[in-house]
Amino acid sequence: MFIQQLYTGCLSEAAYYIDSEGEAAIVDPLRDIDMYLRIARERNATIKYIFETHFHADFVSGHLDLAKATGAPIIYGPRTETNFPIHLATDGEQFRLGGTTIEVLHTPGHTLESSCYLVRNADGTPHALFTGDTLFVGDVGRPDLSSGNLSQEELAAMLYDSLQAKILPLPEEVIVYPAHGPGSSCGKNLGPNTHSTLKEEKESNYALREQTKEEFVKAVTDGLLAPPQYFSINARINKEGYGPLDEVLEAGLQPLDLTAFTELIKVEGTILVDTRRSDLFVAGFVPGSISIGLDGRFAEWAGSLLPFDKPIVLVTAPGEERESVIRLARVGFDKVKGYLAGGFPAWRDAGQPMDMIIDVEPDELAMDIPFDPNLVVLDVRRETEFADGHVKDAINIPLQDLVDPGSMANLEEKFNLYVHCGGGYRSIIAASLLKRQGIHNLRNVSGGWGKIKDQKGIEVIKEKSVLN
Repeated sequence: MFIQQLYTGCLSEAAYYIDSEGEAAIVDPLRDIDMYLRIARERNATIKYIFETHFHADFVSGHLDLAKATGAPIIYGPRTETNFPIHLATDGEQFRLGGTTIEVLHTPGHTLESSCYLVRNADGTPHALFTGDTLFVGDVGRPDLSSGNLSQEELAAMLYDSLQAKILPLPEEVIVYPAHGPGSSCGKNLGPNTHSTLKEEKESNYALREQTKEEFVKAVTDGLLAPPQYFSINARINKEGYGPLDEVLEAGLQPLDLTAFTELIKVEGTILVDTRRSDLFVAGFVPGSISIGLDGRFAEWAGSLLPFDKPIVLVTAPGEERESVIRLARVGFDKVKGYLAGGFPAWRDAGQPMDMIIDVEPDELAMDIPFDPNLVVLDVRRETEFADGHVKDAINIPLQDLVDPGSMANLEEKFNLYVHCGGGYRSIIAASLLKRQGIHNLRNVSGGWGKIKDQKGIEVIKEKSVLN
């Protein structure tokens, strides 16, 4: 038996390739399926099954395109309803894969249809468990994303029963392969590793310690932050279906000359996204661009900040056009209309109007604070990050809230804004959103909170402060 984890860092997502004796299965595939087909070819294996642990909310799965390319059935666990053909597995159903067996364990709680897949060795002993979002390293799946009219407490209670009945009785040496790793919003605080063993999880995972159902429900539901707004959209897409990725790529990979590009971005509702690194963006960009660099958690922030029903036009670094379109498609953006041929240099060299963002170091902020009565520090980190420490008198507008222009209503023209996040990625996105709304009197603090907190001359506190 061969198992390979295929981890995508910007989504904190893990898909899996399994094969035995020339037969292969894919668990929780991403929308771009070439990697699975390539591995199967290299290993002289035929993809026989496509296993989905549940309706993913943080990315669009590749089950439809993969099924079309291979003829393999799409397998979901009990209580799954879709608008496309699937094999609806029963609890305990087994699927033969070469010399191994894959068993369905229905584990509702994260969602109603959530299921784990237990891989057994040729002698029937449990070897590995693909847990989806039921069990993570150090955490469990959040119970507040979807499942009809059930409350998060009711789903958490289901999750407790699933863990107690289906997972905890398994041998401790079973390898745990979850669908997500650190940074994912599908749990509260996932651990640093992307796989584990049941023994390790029993020893360290707060959700698997000995406790009553009531204690578990409280522990799992306390402190849940609101999920990114695109989660419900992606879950619906995965349930209802979507168009082929090839069609999305064909439309999105249209090179646009300056005339066509200029005409498109003038169309009302068109969104201009610049996917270059932040250091390139700040030095010059097309006015009105939203910066979301491929070097960070691109797909997550695109899904959280961009509208799904509007056409998108891209500015990219040379050679990153395809990667930009694919990463957008991974979270359901199918309306990319092309990219600026020649990238930003083509725009700049043609003498077109351009904008830029001033970068300053924390020591400059320290020097300006005592002497500028209109200086305002805008912290775009999450509220929990802000509460753990921030610049005295700073205001907190989390980046995800800046998608609403109303969140900027109290940012007066007289303010000299110094924008920062944790390390610099989010603050560039925020600065681009602010400029798009006509707020130009701003500077980006390089290095963000990571450098600010150690800068002499800047008073930092833990008491929360907001702009009223």
